[in-house]
Amino acid sequence: MVKYFLGQSVLRSSWDQVFAAFWQRYPNPYSKHVLTEDIVHREVTPDQKLLSRRLLTKTNRMPRWAERLFPANVAHSVYILEDSIVDPQNQTMTTFTWNINHARLMVVEERCVYCVNPDNSGWTEIRREAWVSSSLFGVSRAVQEFGLARFKSNVTKTMKGFEYILAKLQGEAPSKTLVETAKEAKEKAKETALAATEKAKDLANKAATKQQQRQLV
Repeated sequence: MVKYFLGQSVLRSSWDQVFAAFWQRYPNPYSKHVLTEDIVHREVTPDQKLLSRRLLTKTNRMPRWAERLFPANVAHSVYILEDSIVDPQNQTMTTFTWNINHARLMVVEERCVYCVNPDNSGWTEIRREAWVSSSLFGVSRAVQEFGLARFKSNVTKTMKGFEYILAKLQGEAPSKTLVETAKEAKEKAKETALAATEKAKDLANKAATKQQQRQLV
């Protein structure tokens, strides 16, 4: 059995502004549970869509009754993968997120669509779906209820964080245009790809050295 969530929110800012704020929303006073964020892949497709994958680390406080089921050394952080597709032509951004550890305890999958509000073109609508599941025998229902309640609480924090960053961007400096943001994203993607290549080369060299040392022994 899976717990399902369906919700809709509105940000009173244009889609361009929300798109720009999306990549700058951490840190903010409402995101203390978000510890790190790293872009692991980014590309612009031939039809000018921006594809990104980010790895987020968040705190993962378990309910006290659940802590008894797991060893004390189990990590209290959860790793989240976030895939996003930005379509500037149709002014939509779709994100998919899911946790890649603690999957036996609970899996939370989320899909969000950011689009222009049909009633006010200067506002942005967020359509959010989530699925909470657990494979723990005997307590899966309790875990799912806990996960759904936490998810709803985090949605509230997410919206407050968005509003905070949007107000900050609009108050301190003019919001960047979509073209400028996409250009910066493309440049950052190149930097990320170069850094990843260098890191891979370094790891490969270290592995080769270790192998040679073993052969000598």
